[in-house]
Amino acid sequence: MKQCQVIQEVEAAQIKSDVPQFKVGDTVCVHQRIIEGDKERIQQFTGTVIARKGGGLSETFSLYRFSYGSGVERVFMLHSPKITKIEVVRAGDVRKAKLYYLRGTSGKASKVKGQVGLGKAAALVETSSAAESST
Repeated sequence: MKQCQVIQEVEAAQIKSDVPQFKVGDTVCVHQRIIEGDKERIQQFTGTVIARKGGGLSETFSLYRFSYGSGVERVFMLHSPKITKIEVVRAGDVRKAKLYYLRGTSGKASKVKGQVGLGKAAALVETSSAAESST
């Protein structure tokens, strides 16, 4: 067996299957396990996805949010075992692959236009109607 095949098998075992579909411009809430000494807690970070990079096990995404008078940007590994859950809060409608121009903005200037009709309720209706039509 070749070395690259062994690496692919190891990576395939570590890739998460429960990652929701999200894209650049969406507002996402990431639940991350934080270990402080012998205590463990879940911390949430909500922000706008400004970039997605890589592929496979090493895929990353960057979140940006403006809070307490300064911009905060965090980079997360998509398939990290420290990430317990990723929730899509709001779908965004953008025409660029990277939203680095949001870094220096605050207030209304940092808003991303939302997609109309693609909220949680609309997505549930679409999936339930597709399941009914297939039966």
